[in-house]
Amino acid sequence: MEYVQARVTTLHGLADPLPTAPTGRAAVVVPMTERDCQGAAADRVLQTLERLDPARVVVPLRAAPERVASVHEWLSTYDLWLELLWCDGPRLAELLADAGLAGGRGKGRDVWLALGRAAESEFVVVHDADTTTYDESFVRRLLFPLANGHDFSKGYYARVEDRRLYGRLFRLFYVPLVRALVDAHPDPYLQYLDSFRYALAGEFAATAETARRIRTPRKWGLEVGTLGDAFDVAGFEGTAQVDLGTYEHDHRAVDGSAGLSEMSRSVGETLLRGVLEHGIDVDFETLSERYRTTAETLVEQYAMDAAFNDFHFDRDHERRQVTRYAAAVTEPTGSDDRLPAWEDAPITADAVFDAATSDLEDAIGPGTTSAPPIDAGGGE
Repeated sequence: MEYVQARVTTLHGLADPLPTAPTGRAAVVVPMTERDCQGAAADRVLQTLERLDPARVVVPLRAAPERVASVHEWLSTYDLWLELLWCDGPRLAELLADAGLAGGRGKGRDVWLALGRAAESEFVVVHDADTTTYDESFVRRLLFPLANGHDFSKGYYARVEDRRLYGRLFRLFYVPLVRALVDAHPDPYLQYLDSFRYALAGEFAATAETARRIRTPRKWGLEVGTLGDAFDVAGFEGTAQVDLGTYEHDHRAVDGSAGLSEMSRSVGETLLRGVLEHGIDVDFETLSERYRTTAETLVEQYAMDAAFNDFHFDRDHERRQVTRYAAAVTEPTGSDDRLPAWEDAPITADAVFDAATSDLEDAIGPGTTSAPPIDAGGGE
């Protein structure tokens, strides 16, 4: 247990705190896919939110049309002011296309669609639905800095389960890449990115004003893209990171279309695009090798830490991952996939919600719409 401060305010869970926080003035965004719905982890999250009683819960749902009715029925069993925003309906797709916002689907896009609605509340909290250790302290801890003068807060935790070190994409890709960059360019932007104990955590909170000023990458670059804009909006002084204690959720394979290697490409492109956008002149010819050298040093440090705790640790497996991730250390060449900040968006949050609500009603079908307390067009 330690209490060292970083460049951003760091709040430690020294006494398992459950701080006073303005939950009744906050909207909680819980993105879900088909695989999350009706599972034990999502049920735990929603039951906990019932006890917290936030101003509203917004669930952006990525699911096939035939699954929407059953998800709606399941969500209606919770005693929450809950707004289901189906992200894959035809009216919403047409609205986005007409506004020039058509493009890839992913977690970031879903969260962006929900943020416009959620930012009608004073504070916004975003977190995942697959957390098996979720409890009411998470939302309270994330909100506490906002109630005490900060604009943005980020959760952190140790990814340790079954006597193994997880958090592989953060440990083996993000950290060594940012360190290789900051060693060559001690720029405040890179120092900010280097301040976070778990920069790829999906849990963050922001004031409504800050949430409306953040651009959102469409896919797995969501977390690092959010940090990049948080630097511009909140800066060191307006940012806090908060210890969320024990945190367990699903683990991904390295390979596959949704694996860590694919995620590293999205994270790397978003991270490096932000670096270039902030005027940092990166030597891409040497960056991949500098990343690998830094990562190899970290692998040895993790190995020592694992041995100290009598954990299982596979050096060769970790090194193979570093080799795979190195392919993502390249100069960004594609188009910028970030969605605009809501304060600059060519559509309104109400238009998004109205289109998604009409799509939802069509997907649910006649005779199945009576499912309070879900609000079909609500507000407080």
